[in-house]
Amino acid sequence: MKRNRNLIIILCCMAITLTGQAFGGDAASDSRKTKFTKHFKETYFAITDKGEFSLEILPDEKEYKIGRNVIGIVIHDKKDQDVEGAALVIIAEGSKEKASVKEKGEGLYIVSNVDLRQPGAWKLTVQVKKRSLADGATFAFPAGSAFLPQGKYDQESLSGR
Repeated sequence: MKRNRNLIIILCCMAITLTGQAFGGDAASDSRKTKFTKHFKETYFAITDKGEFSLEILPDEKEYKIGRNVIGIVIHDKKDQDVEGAALVIIAEGSKEKASVKEKGEGLYIVSNVDLRQPGAWKLTVQVKKRSLADGATFAFPAGSAFLPQGKYDQESLSGR
């Protein structure tokens, strides 16, 4: 009887362990393994803090026609697909003007009243809300002169940069 009870306990522990690995795992490690695409050469790129979105900031019109005196932000989700219909809050540290955001479609958002060439050290925070998901990232300026190459990135590959 005691032997059967021990066997049942062992089998239950194994089932719980296997179920956790198959259906949940560690959410943090899952987001670290999610690959996001950086599409352009001379853009700033980040994966949001919780790994829900990637943000690619287009600082000028060299690679993508976004308009004059604005920046573009391309947003992708965990499936590396365009995020449309999101609400963005942009905070440019030290800026006197409030950033204005317009969605252009296909994951592109145009932001006016943000000057990436602002002198001194400062930060640009981008908060994204799409349905029940809310996440964000902060970019430090002046950014280094070396842009990440085009390609796929996860949080682990970006840590320490």
